[in-house]
This record gives sequence, C-alpha cells and structure tokens, in this order.
Amino acid sequence: MDLRPYVERLRQRLAEVERALAEPATFQQPQRAQELGREYARLKEGVTRGEAYARALAELEANRALLSGESDPEWQALAREEIARLEAALPELDRQVREALLPPDPADARNIIVEIRAGAGGSEAALFAADLYRMYTRYAEARGWKVETLDASPSDLGGFKEVIFSVAGTDVFKRLKYESGVHRVQRVPATEAQGRIHTSTATVAVLPEAEEVDIELKPDELEITTCRASGPGGQGVNTTDSAVQILHKPTGLLVRCADERSQQKNKTKALKILRTRLLDQRRQEEKARYDATRSQQVGTGERNEKIRTYNFPQNRVTDHRLDLSLYNLPAVLDGDLDLLIEPLLARDLEQRLAALRL
Repeated sequence: MDLRPYVERLRQRLAEVERALAEPATFQQPQRAQELGREYARLKEGVTRGEAYARALAELEANRALLSGESDPEWQALAREEIARLEAALPELDRQVREALLPPDPADARNIIVEIRAGAGGSEAALFAADLYRMYTRYAEARGWKVETLDASPSDLGGFKEVIFSVAGTDVFKRLKYESGVHRVQRVPATEAQGRIHTSTATVAVLPEAEEVDIELKPDELEITTCRASGPGGQGVNTTDSAVQILHKPTGLLVRCADERSQQKNKTKALKILRTRLLDQRRQEEKARYDATRSQQVGTGERNEKIRTYNFPQNRVTDHRLDLSLYNLPAVLDGDLDLLIEPLLARDLEQRLAALRL
C-alpha cells in the first residue's frame, strides 16, 4: 500500500501546528503551548520518516523503469542491485511511517505515581515490595528521571507494607505503564530456617499523574482530617499532628500522607495522589467502554494480572505476557529493565499497527 497520501496529511497538520505556534496568543495558555510543542516534535519526526519512505519509493520506481527500458547489461545489473536494496529497506520504512501515523496516547508524556503494596507472603512480601521500589528507583536514576517518595508504611523487617512515589521525566508513563499488575517472587526468605522456597507477591499500580486542570476537587466534596504520624522520621514526625487524611466523598476514595513533617506539604502530596487516582478511575471507565477490543494480555494494566515472576534459585525473571525469560535476575532488580520493557513496547506497537488497518 502506498502511504504517501497519509504522509501528506502529516505534512499538512505540521504546517497547521507551526502556524499555531507562531501566534503569540498560543503562549498565553501554557498547557496548550506545551501540547502543541509535543505534537510538533512528533509530526516533524513523522514527516522526516515519510520523506525517506517517499524517496525510496521514487527510486524504486525509477530503477524498475530503467530495468525495463535499458538494454545495456551493465546498467541492468546496477538497476537490479538498487531494486534489491530498496525492496529490502522498504518494509522497515513502511513500518516507521505507520508508527508515525498512530494517534499517540496523551498519557504517555505524563509523569506518574507508582503505588507498590505487599501482597501474599507477610513480611517476605513487604521485603519484596522494597526490592521493587529499589528496582524502579534505580531504573529512574539511570534514565535521569526524578523520584519523590509521597508516602510509605515500613514493615518491621525493613520492607514496605505500602510505598507511594512519583517519577518525573521524559516518556515516564510510556515506558513504565506495563508494570501495573501482580509481581511474584520465589526465594528462600531470610527467616526460613529449613531452607524452603516461599512464594510471595506484591502489587504495582502505575498511574499517570493528574494536574489540577484535569480533576477539579471541590472543597465541599473533601473531608480533610489530621492526625499524629507514626513510624520512623525524626524527632518531629511522631510529636505533631502532621499526617493528613483526605476522603473524597463522591467516590469514597481515601488518601493518607504522613511522609513530611509539614502538615501543608503532606496535604499537597495527598491532593496530588487523590487527583491521580481519580484520573486513573476515569481512564479505567473509558477503557472499559471504548477499548474492549484490546483485550490482549500484553499491556492490559489490570491490577489483578500476574505479569512477572522473579525466581531466585534459577536466577530467572519471567514475563508471563510475552512468555519471555531472562537469566540475569540481579541485574533486573538493580534497575536494568529495558530488556523487559522494550519487547513490551514492540509488542504493543505491533498490535496497534495491526488495528490501524492502513
């Protein structure tokens, strides 16, 4: 299929965005200007890919015409070589153009809030939750992203019953959205005297961070209470009413934040978490209504979906959505996640291209 008419549409839209960005009024709406800037970069890349695709097609047509009209054996041989080279290159160029034509997920460019909770397995599950927290933190550091802990409930042995943190940077949600689900660990716990392997779980929720313009929180819909924080945190944390709990009455969502000594800072963080959960709730409802056709296992993001197993005795990490096993568990837990994330991105791209039906 000739994709050049679709490339021309990208070019026309690029010109429209360029005109909009040239208008001073555009920058009176910072969010609109930011969205247009991101769209401009995406369209520019798409047009560049489209031009490479169009050049290859034109050269292929020219060489085929040369082959059919040229009687000189030497020129015919050169034309055949060029035809073979271009025919080998075109499938990848075609794929790149189709990828550029895909409508982007608006949430892909957002920062995220990650919630990790210990599941089955008691104290061992809490230790595993801490391992996952460290894994994502190390991955974020390697990519130059910023991590901020929003709330945490430490366990007695040094793990986490629950930890909530934000990650800010480029394409954060795009790369980490597939981490949502149940993570399972198989290993001998430090407290196991008999050397038996135990299986424990932790759940991970990756939520695109909401902004104030996304979710309006009306004061009469919120019930805000303060209480004394508990757990480690220094001299002030246990002696002042710094912890903040917010109930969103219409939905029943409850958020508590006690990570900071300042009551105001805890309130700000709690409101950020609440907005993000409400945005995720809205996204899940829309997905249920409009995205039922994309029921494939990869990238569903369901909270109850077992997505990965970390098997210590076999030094193995298995992603069940791809049936992919890697035998470098320490590296993965140290933040080397791209070997798992890249195949998920590629699989999702293939499915979206198949649905495009160009």
